[in-house]
Amino acid sequence: MRELSMHILDIAQNSIAAGARLVQIDVVEDVANDMMTISVTDDGRGMSEEVVQRVGDPFVTSRTTRRVGLGIPLLAAAAERCGGGVEIVSKQNVGSKVTAQFQLSHIDRAPLGNMAETLLVLVACNPDLDFVYNHLRGDSSFHLDTREIRSELGSIPLSHPEVVAFIRDFVAEGERTMGA
Repeated sequence: MRELSMHILDIAQNSIAAGARLVQIDVVEDVANDMMTISVTDDGRGMSEEVVQRVGDPFVTSRTTRRVGLGIPLLAAAAERCGGGVEIVSKQNVGSKVTAQFQLSHIDRAPLGNMAETLLVLVACNPDLDFVYNHLRGDSSFHLDTREIRSELGSIPLSHPEVVAFIRDFVAEGERTMGA
């Protein structure tokens, strides 16, 4: 994948497929330590220790529509190529956390990509779920929490076209402000 946001979308989709009601995405760019850490945490079904050990195998998937699962293996390969790695922590009936680390300045590190569109797709296609997005870089930070938006909207759904446009613009402006 050419952008890390596509990996984030894939992992978040796994969270949704696992029954998550809340998905949190954290991007931390630690310039001082030359590391980028991306975490996707959910409150879905979680996985057994046995499944966590096998999830890095591209021929292991829970999907019935195809026989391969390339999301985690591709993310792990991208992270390892850039001096990092992937860690998966999961507990059945509690949830999962997938964390990927990349050397921030590594020449082969893909750009973060368009997080506004990534979040837009997640929220618009899953308006009954909640998403939290945190992006930190030095002293700059951006935060989106659909629970906060939902409380302001009352009965207006997150999938309403004006709300979707607001979320896209809000995230795009936040990312621009941070220089992403």
